[in-house]
Amino acid sequence: MEKEIEKLQELIDSSNRIVFFGGAGVSTESGIPDFRSVDGLYNQQYDYPPETILSHSFFMRKPEEFYRFYRNKMLCDTARPNEAHKKLAQLEQAGKLKAVVTQNIDNLHQMAGSKKVLELHGSVYRNYCMRCGKFYDFDFMKNTEGVPHCTCGGMIKPDVVLYEEALDQDTISESVQMIAQADLLIIGGTSLVVYPAAGLIDYYRGKHLVVINKSATPRDREADLLIQQPIGYVFSQIHVKGE
Repeated sequence: MEKEIEKLQELIDSSNRIVFFGGAGVSTESGIPDFRSVDGLYNQQYDYPPETILSHSFFMRKPEEFYRFYRNKMLCDTARPNEAHKKLAQLEQAGKLKAVVTQNIDNLHQMAGSKKVLELHGSVYRNYCMRCGKFYDFDFMKNTEGVPHCTCGGMIKPDVVLYEEALDQDTISESVQMIAQADLLIIGGTSLVVYPAAGLIDYYRGKHLVVINKSATPRDREADLLIQQPIGYVFSQIHVKGE
């Protein structure tokens, strides 16, 4: 493990256009459950599978059931940034990290101080009326009951990409651009099985690829460095230096 950390430190020190691509595993050490882990959302009992509940058609058809699950499982206001979030923010401040591309919707990167965060799947901290477009924040949604409605009467929807919905094209384009220009790509806390997000890795043409994930991923063979340890622990060992 020491050698792996040393190698990661060397790669970070010698790189100036780092991009981090992360998923649910980045936030599990902050207390947010991973969808696919043994104790994750996908293995908990509900009337419908989480994939069904978190689909656009289910949201439109059974909004009451959607919001019961959403408030219970998706609105976590007790989570705080862990060492991975904090070190990534410090790397950005040091001028080394150019962007965080995340599949998470929990806002923890921003809470840690990261400025350039590309949220592929949206955020639970943004919610909009489907009729007039009025914005509603996290606290409003947390404190509502049943199906939340706008002052105009329209139903409020989280700015989260549900199953059956397309990713935001501007976010995809900017993510592709950042990944394509990177000299070091660090993939962390993601199984790389959710598409189209996972496909963005194909645009990387830089020098070194690092994968930090507890379980195997489809990119392990391509990695210059593979660390199968909790990502918060790994980043806690990294020292951030200026350019």
